[in-house]
Amino acid sequence: MTAADQPSAAGSAAIEQPRRTIIKPAGRWPGLALRELWDFRAICLVLARRNLMVRYRQTLVGASWSLIQPILLMLAFTVFFGILGRLPSESLPYPLFFFLGLVPWQMVSKILNEGSGSIVANAALVTRVYLPRAYFPTSVALASLVDFALAGAVLVLMLIIFGVMPGATVVALPLFIAIAWITGLGVAYWLSALNVAYRDVALILPFLTQMGMFLSPIIYPASLIPEPFRVLYFLNPIAFVVTGFRWSIAGATPPPPEAWILGPLVAVALFVTGYVFFRYRERTFSDLV
Repeated sequence: MTAADQPSAAGSAAIEQPRRTIIKPAGRWPGLALRELWDFRAICLVLARRNLMVRYRQTLVGASWSLIQPILLMLAFTVFFGILGRLPSESLPYPLFFFLGLVPWQMVSKILNEGSGSIVANAALVTRVYLPRAYFPTSVALASLVDFALAGAVLVLMLIIFGVMPGATVVALPLFIAIAWITGLGVAYWLSALNVAYRDVALILPFLTQMGMFLSPIIYPASLIPEPFRVLYFLNPIAFVVTGFRWSIAGATPPPPEAWILGPLVAVALFVTGYVFFRYRERTFSDLV
């Protein structure tokens, strides 16, 4: 080898050196890993698509269940609470009044029920493949938006049937959808992390969702709550969402001033603390799941 060839050979040797990756165990506080969530976001979309496919696999009517279930609930509750119970409905036809509350609640309920068990349900992936574990409840929340859109199509049809035309307040609708979504996902982060270590969560969850429905103004208007308890009542973000949903779409009674502050604050607090708690517990998932 000539002297002229030596620099190029040295350069080739330097280029051919294998790249070393040092893997260190996570500390007590692993950080938020927001950059990692963004970099691997395509995986979350794949998981969301898989959730939709698995949910309606081997069913006779497929995604139509997203339409059939709320319609059947609307008919049943209209008979028992609208006709027999004669509950007030803020000058709206009771079927429309109930359906306006049911649509956002069903999205939240779906996120809670499927998101809380998402880590345990994906134990094979959790123990064998590395990906951000927060994608499991997040993908459930993304998939729930598809069901929400399908129910929204039924809602549009009902508005046409009952002759209700949304006004300028409809511009606030995305705010209420976002509050409902982050509330459901925040609680799902809490419950999914707890469910890995304590399987009691799966047993308690049906009771919690039933209580959540009755503690939110889905069957009845929020105006039935006595004035001294309104502040406490609107600590539930879904109460703000349902009331705001009816106001923005059908011109019903708007949420009281305190609800505009309490609802978003509590929703954001649930989302942030839920994600922080999830990240703190994430390092134990592979051992406990």
